[in-house]
Amino acid sequence: MRKKNYPVALFFSCLVIVVSLCSWGFYVHETTTQLAIYELPKPLRNFFYSHIDTLVANAIRPDKRRNTDKTEAAKHFIDLENYGNGAVNIMPHDLATAVQQYSWDTLKRYGYVPYQVVIEYDSLVNAFKQKNSDSIIFYADDLAHYIEDANVPLHTSNNYDGQLTGQKGLHALWESTIPELELSNYQLYQKHKATYVNNKADAVWGAVKRAHALLPEMFEKEKEVAANFPDSSKYVSKMYYGRMTKVYTDAFAKQYAAALTSTINDQLVQSANMVADFWYSAWIDAGKPNLKNLYQNRKPERKQLKKELKSYKKNDLLKDSLLRAKKES
Repeated sequence: MRKKNYPVALFFSCLVIVVSLCSWGFYVHETTTQLAIYELPKPLRNFFYSHIDTLVANAIRPDKRRNTDKTEAAKHFIDLENYGNGAVNIMPHDLATAVQQYSWDTLKRYGYVPYQVVIEYDSLVNAFKQKNSDSIIFYADDLAHYIEDANVPLHTSNNYDGQLTGQKGLHALWESTIPELELSNYQLYQKHKATYVNNKADAVWGAVKRAHALLPEMFEKEKEVAANFPDSSKYVSKMYYGRMTKVYTDAFAKQYAAALTSTINDQLVQSANMVADFWYSAWIDAGKPNLKNLYQNRKPERKQLKKELKSYKKNDLLKDSLLRAKKES
């Protein structure tokens, strides 16, 4: 989600922006959050699974919060070019040093998603320590969202929608249109199991660096594919909430997806893995609190989880109608 802020009275107008410029798209935020739950160790997984519907439904809450909270937008991105040449390699990894070096006003202007991830992480650790179920789920959801944003290449650049290179609309194309068109072909299952993260700040900056490195190929491949598409077949106008919006066609999206090979799939899975790692690490750093008294481990839920894990390991969640994002959409 990007920079403009809107009052509540303009909700339906700004929802067009939310739909077209949302981070990872609602569909993928919900999917990665669901996948992360399956990667957790059993004691933690059972607790999170008992709240899976809430976690998935609220996976997009930080994006919606932008409609009423003017401080929210900057938490979702970081325009690295505006911090100077080679910023991704030289920016301090801790917030206090960054504020001292760049000023808080600069961070709020150009974004600070990697620092926000650590802020949310600390809040989740505290919620685990207090054994407050509602707080755990709340901060786990927000933490997941910002981690997922940090893994989105276009959230690391001031050319966040291709608007500086004549490729406007690239944001929604890469993060929403293509995943929704291609998800049935994606490999969602990974053998990855949640792993403790020693240095959280270094880990999230590593993710930002990997995402940022994908940008040149993203822009170049769009130009290569566009060479074979006249504007009449490259774009289509669609009505979103009473407003006509110009977007890339599905035909172009499929060609562009093929040119990128597995890049978007890889980033989606990387996001899910990282969310699982950070949730698990927060639980460890909180002293591994016993969560059994915070949920009811009913037999129907255990049976359903077993069914979902089996489907997940076969990469059949979508085929078996078990992907909650599909139901949400």
